[in-house]
Amino acid sequence: MRGLPSAAAAGRAAMPSRSLMGRRLYIKPSVVQFSCSSGAASRWNTPLGRRVTPIRISPASILQPLPHDFLRRSFALSASPTPASSSSSSESSSSNSSSSSQSDSRRRRQHVIGPLLARLPLPLLVLVLVLPPSLFLYHFSPTFRHAALAIQRCLGCAKAFLANVIDYKLVLRGTYDSNEAYYDALSQCHRRCAERVLRILQKNGGVFIKLGQHLASVQVLPLEWTSTMRPLQDQCDPSPLSAVQRLLVESTEHTIDELFSSFDPRPIGVASLAQVHIAVDRKTGKKVAVKVQHPGLDEYAEVDIKTVQIVSKGLKWIFPEFEFGWLADEMAENLPLELDFRHEAGNAARCRADFAKHRRTTLYIPEVLWTEKRAMCMEFIEGARPDDLVYLKENHIDRNQVSKSLARIFSEMVYMNGFFHADPHPGNLLIRPAQPNSRSPYNFEICLLDHGLYFDLSDELRVNYARLWLALLQPATPAVAAERRKYAELVGNISPDMYPIFESAITGRAGLEGSFESENQGGPRRHKRASGLLEPSPVGNVSDVERIREALVTKEGLVASIFDMLRRVPRRLLMVLKLNDLTRHLDAQLHTTHDPARPFLIIARYCSLSVYNANITGLRTRYATQGPSLSLLHDYVWMWWSFVRMDGALRVVEGVQDLRAKLVLLKDYAHGWWVKGMRGAEEAAAGLVVDEPAGGKDAGGAEKAGLAVA
Repeated sequence: MRGLPSAAAAGRAAMPSRSLMGRRLYIKPSVVQFSCSSGAASRWNTPLGRRVTPIRISPASILQPLPHDFLRRSFALSASPTPASSSSSSESSSSNSSSSSQSDSRRRRQHVIGPLLARLPLPLLVLVLVLPPSLFLYHFSPTFRHAALAIQRCLGCAKAFLANVIDYKLVLRGTYDSNEAYYDALSQCHRRCAERVLRILQKNGGVFIKLGQHLASVQVLPLEWTSTMRPLQDQCDPSPLSAVQRLLVESTEHTIDELFSSFDPRPIGVASLAQVHIAVDRKTGKKVAVKVQHPGLDEYAEVDIKTVQIVSKGLKWIFPEFEFGWLADEMAENLPLELDFRHEAGNAARCRADFAKHRRTTLYIPEVLWTEKRAMCMEFIEGARPDDLVYLKENHIDRNQVSKSLARIFSEMVYMNGFFHADPHPGNLLIRPAQPNSRSPYNFEICLLDHGLYFDLSDELRVNYARLWLALLQPATPAVAAERRKYAELVGNISPDMYPIFESAITGRAGLEGSFESENQGGPRRHKRASGLLEPSPVGNVSDVERIREALVTKEGLVASIFDMLRRVPRRLLMVLKLNDLTRHLDAQLHTTHDPARPFLIIARYCSLSVYNANITGLRTRYATQGPSLSLLHDYVWMWWSFVRMDGALRVVEGVQDLRAKLVLLKDYAHGWWVKGMRGAEEAAAGLVVDEPAGGKDAGGAEKAGLAVA
């Protein structure tokens, strides 16, 4: 190397060279010099033929900040003329003889641009230099685009997160005149923080909407959080038709006109991950439902999952007792599966096969015509949500039977098949009148949609969970209480001190007899408690839901204990708890006339059958390994008799409760007829509100539960 010989020699003696933007950087303990790798003189030759003195940087000067007008002075320097050396003159003359007028025009442009940029303010100058390449990279580099989106979404989440942290810290550390003032301030803080999170979830969309739906279904969270997140179940923005067209072409290599003879541009349903359009299949002429994924979800899903994980870790770092890591892990595991519609079609086929063995069932799974990763075409189902009481009335569908059928379907999935739909909110269920050749024993069918999120249970977990439910249904005795705790530890890794919280999360009841060790040891009792799930709550108690919500607000450390329980429980069991919450919510929305314990009777029958089948399987294994014996015969007869006796008793109780439900329905019918005639009788029988006509008789303070009819 011929330029800067002394510095180069010193640099080589000090440290090997590294290439940096076409130049060689020689590092010396006290001096850093840049030199041109092909220069012949002791100064660089710039593109304009001007010489520049090599830069010498001392270690102390590296730590000094650059002057605020550094960039402006740099551009002014590049625009100002400097004398050229003899060597640069010779090189310039040789280049002029070979490059002609193009280099002259380039120099003229630089003489114009340099002074212009030198006059710009520094922020605007940085914007001019950074914005064009950033836009280019955003549109043509997926890595850069993902990083930019991740930063944008992380900043939005961080803003809401920090605001909530400060809000909670101020409220929890404040001083209040009374407990009521503290509870009121905490409730308002819950509401404000939930609304902040709701806004950022709606802004980010896609995966974040799914996160909000999960939060809305966790019933152990404060009511202010779950009620604020509930609109995310239905309020999602649709993708434009042009984006749907592009996605179908990318997925199927066919346009909309090639696939369908007609296609409704307005979606009939919009969810967090996809939307559904009505169309007519060109090949078969059938009316179909076309499910199309929102564009961009598969591309940004990984970015969104990482963002959720970062936020959950930050929350845990500031509030160690509140851990949402289980929710982030669940999304990271299952969201990629939900984004692949081929996986959804496989789940639907497996669920259909599980129920194919039943000669009579109200469940109907729509047929899938074809499916790709981001698009699916399936049979169109015309119906309504199961909690649409007006639709049930118009089609003469008994809402009590709808509630019982839902309980049977999901009990079959959990306790018998070990493969269950984990997101059965009302938007994923349709009810319609029974079709010709239907297998339904009633005049309606329940159509299950959106099979993207399913979970399977191991046989051990499934049977032990069934045994836990049977223990919860039995009257409380010391032996039964011990059995409840035993199976709670087996299925959920629940310690004795966490058992009361786990029991309430499963059953929705505010503690059964024998659930609290302090009461068992003679401690004070605030409420009378039911002995088992089949026993109604004692008269005089407030509702179990109100007691649970009151405890969440008033009992110190309870919320932290709930999060500790969520961290310990296996992910599969968490999804079962979510399923329990959703089915209880559906039963409440139907305003049934039967006893609240009626669904528990259905669960008890399926649990009893599940345990009986497991016991018979164990006896067959004994027979295969040990051969026939009298003890084996004795055990078989005893197990068969125990099952028949329990199943018969449950059938009797079911019959009694169904008779009571019909009497309540008859009473409502008579009251409706007395207030509004035949129309009022039909509305009352359907669970709709009967309004008092002007000048009519007093309704007698009858309970009004249901939807208002205009």
